[in-house]
Amino acid sequence: MNLTNTTALVTGANRGLGRALVKALLAAGARRVYAGARDPATVETQDARVVPLRIDVTDAASVGTLSTAAPDVTLLVNNAGVLDFGGPLETSDASLSRQFATNVYGPLHMAQAFAPVIARNGGGAIVNLLSVVSLASMPGLAGYNASKAAAWSLTQSLRGTLAAKGITVHSVFPGPVDTDMAAEITFPKTSAEDVANAIVAGVVAGEEDIFPDPMSQQVYAGWKQDHKAIERQFAAA
Repeated sequence: MNLTNTTALVTGANRGLGRALVKALLAAGARRVYAGARDPATVETQDARVVPLRIDVTDAASVGTLSTAAPDVTLLVNNAGVLDFGGPLETSDASLSRQFATNVYGPLHMAQAFAPVIARNGGGAIVNLLSVVSLASMPGLAGYNASKAAAWSLTQSLRGTLAAKGITVHSVFPGPVDTDMAAEITFPKTSAEDVANAIVAGVVAGEEDIFPDPMSQQVYAGWKQDHKAIERQFAAA
């Protein structure tokens, strides 16, 4: 996808990877980037092309009205996400529901709202931020694993559904990214800027599955060879 003069919408755009994605899209030539956040006042707006937009992806009713506020979108980046720690035997229903509300229902509702917009505007792309734990689970992230695996399945369904409408759907599988959300994760982390640039490059190149950092690339290579080995490796992490 050529990003020159495109109009993008990024959820969770006020910090971390979302903020880095806004900057990467602007550097790639985007004409306008709607920067979604629960509090639009927290969005960086030094560049006049950035348009803050109030978005709570867990509020289906408000998401359904967003297309009128951003009618020119051709690229949707579903970046907003939450992570709770906890194994499968102690994860609460409330924690599981919170993660699914943001990580699964959020991208679904955003796609339902904006797929018709993108189609009307001549086609474009949807990018869903997943995780390497979509491929294999780490026991201490039970709810997060499940939500990201479900989001991967949803992404594949969207890809098959939207291809005929001229909309490509990209899955992004990062490893740990150096953001506030991953502060308690002790694995080596890749900077948000490097991951954002790799995601944008993958979209431009038309890659359906994007592995934007060294860890994710290594995990994917191992998973293709022996997915059970990766499962055992993650189980011991």
